[in-house]
Amino acid sequence: MIDLKKYEFWFIVGSQDLYGDETLKQAADNARIMAGELADDPVLPGTLVLKPVAVTPQMIRKLFAEANACENCAGIITWMHTFSPSKMWIQGLAANSKPILHLHTQFNRDIPWDSIDMDFMNLNQSAHGDREHGYIYTRMRLPRKVVAGHWQEGEVRRRIGVWMRAAAAALDGKNAVVLRLGDNMREVAVTEGDKVEAQIRFGWQVNTWGIGDLAAAFAGISDGEAEKLLGEYAEKYDLAAEVKLPGPARQAAREQAKIEIALKAMLEREGAGAFTTTFQDLHGLPQLPGLASQRLMEQGYGFGAEGDWKQSMLVRAAKIMASGLSGGVSFMEDYTYHFEPGKEAALGAHMLEVCPTIAGQKPRLEVHPLGIGGKAPPARLVFDAAPGRAVLATIVDLGDRMRMVVNDVEAVKIERAMPKLPVARALWKPYPNLRDAAESWILCGGAHHSVYAAALTAEYFRDWAEMMNIEFIHIGKDTNPARLQDELRWADAYWSGR
Repeated sequence: MIDLKKYEFWFIVGSQDLYGDETLKQAADNARIMAGELADDPVLPGTLVLKPVAVTPQMIRKLFAEANACENCAGIITWMHTFSPSKMWIQGLAANSKPILHLHTQFNRDIPWDSIDMDFMNLNQSAHGDREHGYIYTRMRLPRKVVAGHWQEGEVRRRIGVWMRAAAAALDGKNAVVLRLGDNMREVAVTEGDKVEAQIRFGWQVNTWGIGDLAAAFAGISDGEAEKLLGEYAEKYDLAAEVKLPGPARQAAREQAKIEIALKAMLEREGAGAFTTTFQDLHGLPQLPGLASQRLMEQGYGFGAEGDWKQSMLVRAAKIMASGLSGGVSFMEDYTYHFEPGKEAALGAHMLEVCPTIAGQKPRLEVHPLGIGGKAPPARLVFDAAPGRAVLATIVDLGDRMRMVVNDVEAVKIERAMPKLPVARALWKPYPNLRDAAESWILCGGAHHSVYAAALTAEYFRDWAEMMNIEFIHIGKDTNPARLQDELRWADAYWSGR
């Protein structure tokens, strides 16, 4: 599991020196109590770091400069305990490079009707102090998330936690390397994209390694190393009978273990958090990395098939956001539809590479011919995804901007056996319905590859997209394709002017 506690979130409380030492001391004490309680709540996954109450432009500028220089600082939470003139914040905000959450709250939940006086009013001015603070963000056209409500409310804390997870994924991406084995699948459009723009926008370093590098590393892995990993497979998964016995199936599983060991070593050596493969480039490998890709996704790596580096890093971002949450995250592809009236659904799968974190039962390790790629039958994990709500998310490059598309879906139990389709798969009903969801996705230019996230909602991806300053489109229960088409035209006008 990815440890999100290594990510710091600085809590900066605003005031000014007009109110005197006693008021500022009380503000600091209240902030300390708030920070302590928030830090102890497991809903907030990161480490909350309380900073001194900010009362001067010089102090504010220094705090933001220090946050920018802190490698572990993933974001900043601001809250105005009193009125804090927003001109004091301009230089700090102008220099800031961290995501910001503006918490609009107050220390006390209720008005103390019997005892309220002007001293209380001077101390507790968030109601208009945060409005002054919010104005300067809007005036400066700065992105931020605004969360309003009392700081002890569960919903307020949940929304802060969502933002923290998105900010952690954003910071991870700033230092991310995508290890691309070969190029994208030849003649495919949507898996292409501007890798320079991606590095500017997301921080992703997308570079190519020859498949021969992996093949050479694979050749150096001993049977003993592979058999040790096969023992781990036997503990975690059901092994088909033929995989347990000497023979071709056992050898196929052993080869996948060697690929996993070799590929993980390459990822660690390059500091990469994600990788891609393509069945058109397998020189020196006996089979397509199926089980190996599933296993590495299960360990938190991003993956994209056919050279799809955008979805690979989006899988990685979703893995960061979902760390410690129930459900799972996987690379996915829409494969075929079921149009039976009243039971319309989409079947998602891929040739091999679906992450077992979304499985509804213990995955089974099997070996079957692939029918594509011209190589030996690969080992893979076979399972059905667990029923329940999920989202599909994808990123596409439109030439002038990146666009994220997210569709709410409901995964359903697969009632009929598919004995001739031995792959991992998921069956879902998209919102608002299959017809309108498919039309909307296609109107948006959404890719055929996506991230399937049972652990996340659209809110996580929206927060992340806002931090990345990219377009976000949400297809949900209220989406109407005709209305969406108008909104897409408006979005073209908006983004072309940026």
